[in-house]
Amino acid sequence: MTIRTHVLGFPRIGAARELKLALESHWRGELSEAELEATGRQLRARHWAQQRDAGLDYVTVGDFAFYDQVANHIQLLGCEPARFHFAPEQSPLARYFTMARGADTHAVHAGCGHAHHAHAAGTAALEMTKWFDTNYHYLVPELSPQTRFSLACERLLAEVAEAQALGHPVKAALIGPLTFLWLGKEKTPGFDRLALLEQLLPVYGALLDRLKQQGVTWVQLDEPILGLDLPNAWRSAFESTYWQLNQVGMNILLATYFSPLEENLSLTCRLPVAGLHVDGIRAPHELISVTDWLPAHKVLSIGIVDGRNIWRTDLDAALAVLRPLAARRDGHLWLAPSCSLLHVPFSLEAETELDGDIRSWLAFATEKLAEIAILKGALAGHPDDAALAQSRLAVAGRRASPRVHRPHVAQRLQALSPTVDRRDSGFRQRQAMQRARLQLPDFPTTTIGSFPQTPAIRAARASHKRGELASAEYERQMRAEIAHAVGRQEELGLDVLVHGEAERNDMVEYFGEQLDGFVFTRHGWVQSYGSRCVKPPVIYGDVQRPAAMTVAWTVHAQSLTNKPMKGMLTGPVTILQWSFVRDDQPRAATALQIALAIRDEVADLETAGIGIIQIDEPALREGLPLRRGQWDAYLNWATRAFRIAACVVSDTTQIHTHMCYAQFNDILPQIAAMDADVITIETSRSDMALLAGFGQFQYPNEIGPGVYDIHSPRIPSTLDMVTLLQKASAVIPPAHLWVNPDCGLKTRGWAETEAALQNMVAAARQMRAA
Repeated sequence: MTIRTHVLGFPRIGAARELKLALESHWRGELSEAELEATGRQLRARHWAQQRDAGLDYVTVGDFAFYDQVANHIQLLGCEPARFHFAPEQSPLARYFTMARGADTHAVHAGCGHAHHAHAAGTAALEMTKWFDTNYHYLVPELSPQTRFSLACERLLAEVAEAQALGHPVKAALIGPLTFLWLGKEKTPGFDRLALLEQLLPVYGALLDRLKQQGVTWVQLDEPILGLDLPNAWRSAFESTYWQLNQVGMNILLATYFSPLEENLSLTCRLPVAGLHVDGIRAPHELISVTDWLPAHKVLSIGIVDGRNIWRTDLDAALAVLRPLAARRDGHLWLAPSCSLLHVPFSLEAETELDGDIRSWLAFATEKLAEIAILKGALAGHPDDAALAQSRLAVAGRRASPRVHRPHVAQRLQALSPTVDRRDSGFRQRQAMQRARLQLPDFPTTTIGSFPQTPAIRAARASHKRGELASAEYERQMRAEIAHAVGRQEELGLDVLVHGEAERNDMVEYFGEQLDGFVFTRHGWVQSYGSRCVKPPVIYGDVQRPAAMTVAWTVHAQSLTNKPMKGMLTGPVTILQWSFVRDDQPRAATALQIALAIRDEVADLETAGIGIIQIDEPALREGLPLRRGQWDAYLNWATRAFRIAACVVSDTTQIHTHMCYAQFNDILPQIAAMDADVITIETSRSDMALLAGFGQFQYPNEIGPGVYDIHSPRIPSTLDMVTLLQKASAVIPPAHLWVNPDCGLKTRGWAETEAALQNMVAAARQMRAA
């Protein structure tokens, strides 16, 4: 029996976020390029040693990046955009960070839980977007008829030599050529980036040849686009592409993940490669078909440990899947996590404060290496009985835990009436009643929710968390910050105010900390992009709201003004998307539980006299499945979850939602079906182009297109905003338009915030006068 083990990729940030700290130190000018490179070498050596010590047959080289793996390939393949005008004397690393952060960049900011670049004073950074359906962001290659490729960067080859010098058997990992082109963006109208394949393939061929000369025996080429609904031209390109690459004589392990292969299954199994990796977590139903279709002489690598979530593997269940497959492959099988372990935290070792029961249910990247080794031993006839027994105990404990299952939560879900997700009246009737109650002018002005999180606010919160600042004093300080934010909004002349969210650390974490069924790690960091790391909450059990979460803060803010005060909540789908979600029930059921918890908060806000309640859903679009055939099912339960959260109020209470940084035009009917009275969206970066879709669709409710980009330090003029509002008025009835920034303001300073909002209020007044 030949069982081999490997990983598709490993977290690069380090056990204590060493990469993050080194990067930020380098960007501040405190750490030299040579010192940063040394940190990278230390991390790679440590991570390879971990893979070897866990008993893996290969260490993976090529998964390390100082910012992002797609950006690595832009340099490797010699296609840095010409617009950067790089000088010959600039080092590859300096050029790399210029592409990632822009020239003369200001700080990189993240608002609303999303990652974005500040616009550079000189050259803007590469665009950034989500890696498939994950919360990881990659830098988008810019492709045009002028794009040229060449083997331009020796970094991968140097890292291979590093690993070999340390005595490791190496498997090099690369993004496949078709996926690389798919991830890019055409910069010339009418140009098809697939046309670049012909000149890209010789560069891949040359790279495979160099790796072969270095003694590398296996190269992993990631082609996750095989799990998408591909146009015929892209599907057809796979056979000739891999026929050409196969001529080099290198063993290629073609890797797919995140999605079933479906109509691409037989094509993928027929490709002229030495092996195929498939995702046994996202597509378990395809494993037997793949085993049957894949020729017997080819390697089959099965992703049997979940690379996207943090739950311990049920090893008995995994072995029950693997044994018959191993028998069909005559004992020849490779084992791996389903995808790169980039998407999970580094190690459980540091989680000493985590509840013991819950800790026993989890496995981070380091623990997943051990799981792969245990599965290999059991399949090879050398079972680790103690480890298997421990796994059984943890799995059974989680299944039976009363902390996971709260019968009254299930009973409440079963008792929901068919009309629980409907308002009493249609939008037109509600609109008339809300206008009578709120008495707002045309083009009413508001903000998205958060105001600057000053060093004083952050210091008070950290001090309170450490137990150094008493709760009463912390509350006094936060109330003072709220009063400050309300006072400034009054002075600016905004029409609908917010409390500023001084007391909130993060738009998901704040709510998760107050809901049953959530737990938080201390060190469970996951890279989002570059040096930006997030620490997702863990949803381990049935969700319910033990007590009001925002009401006291919002009521205090409303007591300070006669103007309407918005209650600010995060929506159920966004809380779900930005957490590690339990895997023992459908995601739709968990979303529904969160929706009911938010519904209780909405009801309490309304009872307390709050007339406008905003339920943010920036992650609704990113939750879309990779296959269009699954969109309707997802959108049905996702929009229903939003409506259940919102539709507890009377017609006179106005429900807002906020979405940002996503393409909405292909799901506009479903956005309309959410039936929010007002939706605010990001549109300033697209010069209001995004609104055209809303206009053509004749979006029925009110809409607040963002009139300035809060992620840029630039303060737009009143004229800039009037111009955008005039464009908006051409496609949306002016009586339905609100005036607001693109996103929350927590990452900005007060001086620029006030200057921009002053111009925004002036722009709204000009529109009213016109």
